[in-house]
Amino acid sequence: MPYRNVFKKILFCTDFNTDAMTAFHYTLNIASGNENSKIIIFHAIPEPDAQFWKTYIYETDEDVDAKAKHDIDKKIKETYIPIIPDTISYSTHFAVGNVGEEILTFSEENDTDLIVIGRGAGANMVNRLLGNFTEKIIRKSKCPVLVVPDENESES
Repeated sequence: MPYRNVFKKILFCTDFNTDAMTAFHYTLNIASGNENSKIIIFHAIPEPDAQFWKTYIYETDEDVDAKAKHDIDKKIKETYIPIIPDTISYSTHFAVGNVGEEILTFSEENDTDLIVIGRGAGANMVNRLLGNFTEKIIRKSKCPVLVVPDENESES
């Protein structure tokens, strides 16, 4: 079969919403069907562009980025890692910035073969304010993008 084992590096993007777990199950299924594939669990924290907000956020004695990374690593370890079969390798990555740009840059720099993202990821309040990054990823990605709807979404 000529298209077997096409997806060696699968970039799973999460914002921890319910659709992210649905997307993760798709990711696991694809990885299971692609021998020696690797899942890269990726979370980007949106960073406001406005200088006012950057100043406000970073006016603290605590290292905000380090705390965020610690909390995200903990959430990934509790949510996703326990359900990854031993036969599938994985890694985790974290970024701060424009979510769409961070995903695209990471994907390109790491030669990923597939990006998997939940459809609702671009619809939460933060992303309504900062722009819908899911559409941007679909338009600009150099690899295929699988956008997975939340299985609990009601049809309109």
